[in-house]
This record gives sequence, structure tokens and C-alpha cells, in this order.
Amino acid sequence: MIPRERIMGIARETFRSFGFAPIDTPALELLEVLSGKGSDETDRQLYKFTDNGGRNVGMRFDLTVPLARFAAQHISKLSTPFKRYHIAPVWRGENTQAGRYREFVQCDFDTIGTLSVVADIEMIVVIDSLMRAIGFDRFTIRVNNRAVLTGLLEHLGLVEKATPMLRSLDKLPKIGRGATIQEMVDVAGVSAEQAEAVIAMAQCSERMSGDNAASYDATFAKLLEVTGGNETAKNGIERLRETVNGAIAAGVDPKRLQLDVSIARGLDYYTGVIVETFLDDLPSIGSVCSGGRYDNLAGLFTKQHLPGIGASLGLDRLLAAMQQLELLPTAATPAPVLIAFFDSERQNDYLRMATELRRQGIACEMYPEPKKLGAQLKYADDKGFQIALIAGKDEWTAGKVQVKDLRNKVSIEAVYSHDSPSGLVEAVRSMLNQSEGHLLA
Repeated sequence: MIPRERIMGIARETFRSFGFAPIDTPALELLEVLSGKGSDETDRQLYKFTDNGGRNVGMRFDLTVPLARFAAQHISKLSTPFKRYHIAPVWRGENTQAGRYREFVQCDFDTIGTLSVVADIEMIVVIDSLMRAIGFDRFTIRVNNRAVLTGLLEHLGLVEKATPMLRSLDKLPKIGRGATIQEMVDVAGVSAEQAEAVIAMAQCSERMSGDNAASYDATFAKLLEVTGGNETAKNGIERLRETVNGAIAAGVDPKRLQLDVSIARGLDYYTGVIVETFLDDLPSIGSVCSGGRYDNLAGLFTKQHLPGIGASLGLDRLLAAMQQLELLPTAATPAPVLIAFFDSERQNDYLRMATELRRQGIACEMYPEPKKLGAQLKYADDKGFQIALIAGKDEWTAGKVQVKDLRNKVSIEAVYSHDSPSGLVEAVRSMLNQSEGHLLA
């Protein structure tokens, strides 16, 4: 729970730094709000029932559909663009596996009310900033645009089969080329040749090799050829180019970007740019941060056009990946400082020391009973404390406290008295600052 809450805290700080404000929505929604908004699969996975009032309700399967309902309901009171974040659990009745659970937490951020490419760019920049703030360096943000896929289906005369085709395409990395083609044939009712054409385009995937979207020019040209110069695809490709260039201009490392036309995203409401984020050291766990543009979702609840774009960090999947990669701390404590307790006659002095540190913003725990130093340091090591403060009879007499860094086993002495605690406060603060870092430090 400690690294889990730390990631949620990092997410909140990151979202707020871009101007996103928090909201909350009910875990339960009317069933009509949720049904038919994601995909056939999410409809099957919905937890739904009739409540005591005879209402058909369901538990939210994501945080985006409730946001669309919320925005449509309250848009007259909200200025647009409306930027919100939401960190909360969602539920899907599916078979559990590594990184995939029936109840899991999503960390969402979204912008409602603008079609600007700046919002598309910002989504990628937020994801990059969030992943780096957590402490990851080796990750790849795969980018696509649904308009490119839609343009190809228009070119092939398969627009009416777009939904099942895109759902099948989304499974390409998991089930492989042959099985994906067969599913398209079986489920969407297309020919094997048509399925092959879609797969061929989807495999136009390339990692950024330069410092701008010009490094994708050959891929873009191939996409235009495959889509027969379709206008929808052409617009999608140009939007992709502008999005990638903007993200790089905003500071995203080009090497972390990859054009991946196979990304379709399984949810039906996506209409434009779509992204998925993979850990380079564990791509098999799937995307840990995904999202995209959905310009028609809120329109299902209101006549007003409310385009939206956003993404979601899958907290539980990310934690599962960190556990597999052995990146989670083996021990951690909410308070980094332990005050060792030796002299029962000085009990109130230890208590006052703890209070003085907390008042200065330093979280600390006092060991509850006098024991030998070895036992208290073992407790500190087991719990993951960073610093131990040691003051026995000799230290109290000398007006000093030992400040011990438990990670590198270095100790310093700090002058201390209740009348003048600043020396101890500064010594502890300095030692904590030296060991501060992101979650993976």
C-alpha cells in the first residue's frame, strides 16, 4: 500500500501541474449510462443488478464514461476546456491474470470541450512526465490515430464492419497474425484478403529514429499508399505528424515514441489519437497507461458537442509489473525517522523530540518501549526507516543526538535541546534530502 499510495500521490501532483482538477463520481451508475458505451466485451464484463429501489444499475468499468455523463450533466456550470483527474477503483468481471483484476484502480486525466491538437500533444506529455516522475526511464509510448484505421476501412469498403474489425485488430499483439486474420473472417465476416490488407497496414510500425516526425516520412508514405490516398486517413496521418512533433517540442524524448498503427484500443468510443505505454523491460504485461480522443462520447448524453481526450494509468497493472521487475521496495514506512527509546526516565523528552520534529514537517515514529539498541535497529531495518535518532544517557547529558543513516550506515552528531531543536531538525532534513528520489530510487 505504501508504494501504491506514493504512485497515486505522484499522479495527483503531475496532473495538477498541468492544470487538471479532481472530481469524483459514484461507483454505481444507471445501467443505461454504462451499457453500449465501451464494447461488447465490457458489456459482458459489467457487474449489474437491480437495486432495492427497482433501478437497473451497474458498477463503472472505467472512469471515462462516468466523466462523459458528468460533463454532459453539469456543462452549463463548467467552463471549457474542462480538465479533470480522477483516481478511483473500477470493476470488470473478467478472468484474473497477472496485472489484470476484477477490481482495479485507474488514475485518469481528461480534457473536455476542445478539438485542438494541443490537447492531443499534452496527453502524451503528461504520460511521459508521469512515468518519469514515478522513476521509469525505459518505456515506450506507442501512438496511432483511429482516423488512419477508419480511412483504410473506408478504402476497403468495410466501414460498416469497423467495430468488430478494430476489436480484432486490438488483439494482434496477443494472439498473432494468423489468429487475428481468422477472427476478422469469423467475427466481422470479411474475406481473408481484406483482413490481410488491414494487418499489412497495422504492421507499418516504426520507432522514432530522429528528433522530429520527419523520421516517419517513409512510413507515412507507405500508409498513404496502403489506404489509397483516402482523405480520412490522410487527415489522420497529418494529425499524427503534428502530434508527434508537438510532443517532442514539449520535451518528450523522441526515442520514447513509436508509431504503431496496430493500436486500435478495444473501446468503441475512441475517434482520434490513441496511445499505449509499454515498459521496455516487461512489454508482455501490456500497456500500463493508455488513452485517446473520444469526440462523440459525451454526445450520447447531451445534444451539445463535447469532444474529449485523456488517458489512464493502470495502477494495479503497473504495480504488478514493478513486482515482477523487482522494483518495489522490500520494506517501507510512512515515517522515515525512528526515534530510539532507551531511558525510561527520559520518556517525556523523547516524546517532545518527536513532537518538535513533526511540527517542522518531519514524519517520525518513536519506539514505544526502552529496549537494547540492536533490537530497535533491527525493527528499523525491517520496517525500512531511513534514519534512526539515538540518544542515551551520555547523549542527553552532552546535549547531542546521533543521527544515523540506516542505508549507508553513516552517523553524525547534532546539537539538540528542547529550547533549541534547530540543529537536529537541519541535520535530519539534510540527511533525508540526500536520500530523496523518485519511487524507484
